[in-house]
Amino acid sequence: MDWKLLVSTFGLLFLAELGDKTQLSVISLTTKYRAPWAVFLGASLAMATVTLLGVVFGEALIQIVPVAYLRKGSALLFVLIGVLMFFEIL
Repeated sequence: MDWKLLVSTFGLLFLAELGDKTQLSVISLTTKYRAPWAVFLGASLAMATVTLLGVVFGEALIQIVPVAYLRKGSALLFVLIGVLMFFEIL
């Protein structure tokens, strides 16, 4: 087990998810239904499933596309999204 990778992945995703629409949805569902454990379990299973899909898709993608191209493509997409958000197009 690569503990450094595990901790850095946890930290990155933890910070990225703070205050996002997923967290706000969980807060809303918890206050509406007053069933925190059901919401926690449902949200945890959903996040684990989405993460699993990302890992499987990512592993398959690097078999086809070189990692350098994926990194550059990802960077360009983030910049494009940022520009669109800056000019309030998105």
